[in-house]
Amino acid sequence: MKIPAEIKIVALVVGTCLFYSYVGHLVPQKEVLPPTEVIISADVTTDEMIAIGEEIAQGKGLCLTCHTLGESGSLRFPDLSGIGSLCTTRIPGKSGLEYLAQSLYEPDSYIVPGFNPGMPAIVRPPIGLTDDEILCVIAWLQSLGDEATVTLETRHSFNSDGVEAD
Repeated sequence: MKIPAEIKIVALVVGTCLFYSYVGHLVPQKEVLPPTEVIISADVTTDEMIAIGEEIAQGKGLCLTCHTLGESGSLRFPDLSGIGSLCTTRIPGKSGLEYLAQSLYEPDSYIVPGFNPGMPAIVRPPIGLTDDEILCVIAWLQSLGDEATVTLETRHSFNSDGVEAD
């Protein structure tokens, strides 16, 4: 008995679809929920900013989608553990605050050796963090290896009002 070519083609297509569906279900998926609204009051302390910054990094900012904390080996983007102390030495003549701000506002202006560009500017959609949210993320980053010094009054050359820090 000879099987018609049309049936063989249909069987091949169905078999291929089933195979790729099976393989697709084996790949672990990361569930990403819509970000929760973060309310930052004008009288927030630096410690509260650190907690808010961590919440933003894990949620709305999507930082920990690509960055890691305390991991080594083959990484997509630099590990953030210790960045609070490393940021002061990454670019000679640039303060840690300015380095962190530049990394968030203009991520492709300095690429850590050994890594490729690819981080989105988080002030633009789809992430779209505000200046206050970014200050909270900077406070959290500073706390990873050093003391956070940022407040909501902190200014750097990337703030939307353009006022530099003293």
